[in-house]
Amino acid sequence: MSEDLFAGMTETLFEDKSILSEEYRPDDIVEREEEIDAYRIALKDVLFGRNPSNVFIYGKTGVGKTAVTEYITSALADEVDRRSEADDLHVHSHNCNDDTVYRTVRSLIHSIRGDDGEPFPETGLSTSHALETLYEEMDDRGGTFLFVLDEVDHLSDPDSLLYELPRARANGNLKTARVGLIGISNNYTFRSSLSPKVKDTLMEKEIGFSPYDAGELRSILANRAEKALIDGAYEKSSIALCAAMAAKDTGSARQAIDLLREGGDVAEERGADRIVDEHIHVASDRVQRGRVRDKLRDQTMHGQLILEAVARLERDGETGVRSKAIKDVYERVAVGWGHDPLTTLKSVQNHLADLTMLGFLERSERNDGRAGGAHYRYELTLDPEIVLETREAIETDPAT
Repeated sequence: MSEDLFAGMTETLFEDKSILSEEYRPDDIVEREEEIDAYRIALKDVLFGRNPSNVFIYGKTGVGKTAVTEYITSALADEVDRRSEADDLHVHSHNCNDDTVYRTVRSLIHSIRGDDGEPFPETGLSTSHALETLYEEMDDRGGTFLFVLDEVDHLSDPDSLLYELPRARANGNLKTARVGLIGISNNYTFRSSLSPKVKDTLMEKEIGFSPYDAGELRSILANRAEKALIDGAYEKSSIALCAAMAAKDTGSARQAIDLLREGGDVAEERGADRIVDEHIHVASDRVQRGRVRDKLRDQTMHGQLILEAVARLERDGETGVRSKAIKDVYERVAVGWGHDPLTTLKSVQNHLADLTMLGFLERSERNDGRAGGAHYRYELTLDPEIVLETREAIETDPAT
């Protein structure tokens, strides 16, 4: 029986489905010409053996920050190889999400040493010792180092690392090597949270990546679809619909590409010979639920419970809710699922601030005068029904 399960399957609508995956990096970047040009100018000193500028990239998820960074650093490395006056270039990347400075420096040491190098201890040494080791590794190899720190705003203590590394050569910690930082962040306010001395030290070039509009997303999707799908596998209107939906929601190329890929799956499930608008509408519901599920799972238990509380309030017709009302519902939700709730309003407000920064909530300031004074009100940016469905699935079947 088992040998017959796949016997009836024939060719799919996909020529190369990997082109619609999150991991795919295109050879050419479309619709980011201005950002690429700004990046190119910011890093040009590397070509002449000079200290590189520090560059910080800001923008929402899925707007091309990481893809453009990889594209630029790869092109820069190729040009360095062609120029005798340029020092050797070493590019090392690390995702700082929920990381300490010590673990980040340790990761950079391992990246420089390579897979066959001696592992640096996980614990037992100070951050200053880790930095000294990093400087020794850099000087041993010489040349210019670009450290790409993705989600740099999630680093536990960004001030210390962003102060130490750019000053390493001026402070005599580096003798032969040069260093530049490329920080990537979804948080446009990250720089304002840094200490004044760090801001003065960085003197970074800032490049903002705005959300894509529908026209830009159509161009990106058309480029991907031509390579990923077989001839005649989609209606042009389905490309436009993916672009319009993503532009209206997040302006994310990743979301638009996910819609097209899922639309292809829906079309195949239904035995269709091409992707049409109806398939994209079905795909949209699936993708939205999948994204909410993944985003919720990444949050702490209390963060999830607070989002569920806001979703319940909105389902019941209450929007723009104060933190105290959210706390009351959150406590009932937590107890209902068998969790011990946080006990102070301040702790709930801290979670609300984090969830607002991450884009789950919108916060507006209100002033009700003597009756209520100045305060914040919160609204969910997600579909409350999807949040509630997802939360129930998490609680009743944690493996889903």
